Amino acid sequence: MNNNGDNRNRKITDDKDSEDYIGFSTSYMLKDINPISDFYTYANGKWAAEHKIPDDKSEWGAFSELYELNMKRLRKLIEERESAHSDQLADFYRSAMDNETIERLKFQPIKEDVNEISPQDLKKKLPSLMARIHSRGIFPFFYVYSQADEKNSSTYALYIYQGGLSLPDREYYLSDTFSSLKQEFHEYIKKVFALYGENAENSGRYADIIVNMETRMARISRSRVDLRDPEKNYNRMSVGELSEKYPHMGFETYLGAIGAGNAKYVIVGQPEFLHEIDSIISGSENHDLALYMKWNVVNSSLPYLFKEAEEIHFNMYGRKIRGQPSIEPRWKRAIGIIDACLGESLGKLYVERYFTEESRHKMADLISDIMSVFSDRLKNLTWMGDTTRVLALKKFGKIKVKIGNPKKFRDYSTILIKPDDYLGNVRRSASFEVKRQMARVGTSVDPDEWMMTPPTVNAYYSPPDNEIVFPAGILQPPYFDPEMDDAVNYGAVGAVISHEITHGFDDQGRKYDDAGNIRDWWTPEDSRRFEELAEKVVKTYGALEALPGMKVNGRLTLGENIADLGGVSIAFEALQRHLKRHPHRRVNVDGFTPEQRFFLSWAQVWRENIRDDELRMRLTMDPHSPNRFRATIPAVNHWAFSVAFGGKADATGSSSLQVW
Repeated sequence: MNNNGDNRNRKITDDKDSEDYIGFSTSYMLKDINPISDFYTYANGKWAAEHKIPDDKSEWGAFSELYELNMKRLRKLIEERESAHSDQLADFYRSAMDNETIERLKFQPIKEDVNEISPQDLKKKLPSLMARIHSRGIFPFFYVYSQADEKNSSTYALYIYQGGLSLPDREYYLSDTFSSLKQEFHEYIKKVFALYGENAENSGRYADIIVNMETRMARISRSRVDLRDPEKNYNRMSVGELSEKYPHMGFETYLGAIGAGNAKYVIVGQPEFLHEIDSIISGSENHDLALYMKWNVVNSSLPYLFKEAEEIHFNMYGRKIRGQPSIEPRWKRAIGIIDACLGESLGKLYVERYFTEESRHKMADLISDIMSVFSDRLKNLTWMGDTTRVLALKKFGKIKVKIGNPKKFRDYSTILIKPDDYLGNVRRSASFEVKRQMARVGTSVDPDEWMMTPPTVNAYYSPPDNEIVFPAGILQPPYFDPEMDDAVNYGAVGAVISHEITHGFDDQGRKYDDAGNIRDWWTPEDSRRFEELAEKVVKTYGALEALPGMKVNGRLTLGENIADLGGVSIAFEALQRHLKRHPHRRVNVDGFTPEQRFFLSWAQVWRENIRDDELRMRLTMDPHSPNRFRATIPAVNHWAFSVAFGGKADATGSSSLQVW
């Protein structure tokens, strides 16, 4: 542990290279700002002024810095492999970087897929045709996947969910906020078809058909807020019921063709959406249905084709929607795709090189420390009655913890990876995943499965699995640094740990019981008290204006906001207990107390510069509040914040927004 000054200039060194340290630093601060009035700028102002957003990014912050570092490391691992091996990872990378072959082939890699979508007798062929398209990872009309049955969490179930939109969210079709982007989308479709060889008249007509069809689908799509209600989005049907309710979709044929023919039942997320799709299929001309499916094949393939196709796609989805001036370098896009397709093979190399058992053990100790505080919280909550408390403690006691990487890495050996077939490699990898998910329907859930790859800079809580998961990718500065003082680690990864635990008891997580099943285990009185507390959080965040005329959606972000508030509060208490056990560690560093460094560390992991278009998209569809508010609200609403920075104690001794 290093308590002898700021670590800003320290280097992290491995056996191959050295990277600039990106962890906690008092040099990021604007110390002349009043922390009580503007804590975010106080903690991050100098960093924000000195770090412009790179042209190939729509935002730049702590997450981005660590993601960038991981990308460089993954590139090194793959290029080392490419120079010495001919295996899946090396061949996939070769295919992605083979500009000469990609340019020469033009649209040839998708011709067969497009040509098989013929208008002739389309409605008769639709179920099997749609299954073939879905099996390649392209999802017109709806999504299909398998996961733990949310009312029988020990078994994998088949899920069908709303989808089929080319723009990021239903609001892009329906809201005046995005009316100009909707027109841009219309023009984009015309340009894509023109590039594919259609004349101007046909391209314009095709754009009209696709925009109208997708707008119709958007109108019946549930909002992001409605999609957060697990009970409302769980609608179990037998295959017979599914076929009866949606007779024009041929679900029995479809399920057999996609590899889920043994499914006894299906969980439909949004029945009214499928009803509308059934109506679209029955009432549309074969030509229009074929056109929409062809559009999905072409549009989803553009990022893996020749430069002009790649550029036209980026111009819409990167420049126009996210405000990103330039496309990422080809190597970086290639690494991202390989991580998505063969992520656990790549992750195995990453863990072997960059993740230590020492970090795993220290993380486990920190999690244990945090969980002891959360347990005591549950035991002593004044607003929760004993009946609910017993069941809450039972659920808490069954939370599983995963750190770093899966026990067993996934075997991708059946995927054919060719060194000269980039798009084919992407599609065959997607087919592998769809087949894997369909084959497991009705079987027992694998308790060792991960939903993120090891290099991912993130963490998650899974309600059906009742588990918290921390990939190796996030377990490094600025989130976790064994060489830093305790306050910095508790304020960063400690609060992340607490955040994920709290998700088990937020407005969504609390609806799942100790076995991971959707079940109301709360007394009516305790539910009422929880809702009252949650409503305060909704109103507080919902009043925050992130862009002129655009406020945070307090209901969409409720779960993450509850988790942030709980994360900071629980981690702070864990730090206080830790320092009480180890009083020799209570030292000031760089002139700041442990309490001050705790709150500063929390704020600094949310440092970010972001483009307006990217922020506008996130405000529409992201369940997380903007980073500025994540850094600020949980800190300044904590009772100890004013003590740490202003010297005045909060009269109530607790946060007015605290739920857990």
